[in-house]
Amino acid sequence: MRKRTPQEKKQLSYERDRRDAYGESDKGSRKAIPRRKREVVRAYRRATKEPLSMKRSTIDRDAAEAVELRVLGVRRKGWRKFPDIPLGEYIKRQEAARRSRAGRKRMA
Repeated sequence: MRKRTPQEKKQLSYERDRRDAYGESDKGSRKAIPRRKREVVRAYRRATKEPLSMKRSTIDRDAAEAVELRVLGVRRKGWRKFPDIPLGEYIKRQEAARRSRAGRKRMA
């Protein structure tokens, strides 16, 4: 394996490294992702458990089929993760924001 030049290392870093551009802190993301996953599963469990909670002795065949169809019709809530953006793109956004803010302060 050949040694990389500092310029090549920098380019690879801009392509491979990622930054959270969603707007929350890294700790917020780290805690929010598992929480959202739990919420989706919990909502599904509750939605399927509720129709099944009727007393088993009072259910006739038609009611059992209706309950089964209702349970099978339950859909999971949607949620998915979004990947962080590459470091190079993050830096470009920062520079653009910095340019748009330039000259805003007025000297009194």
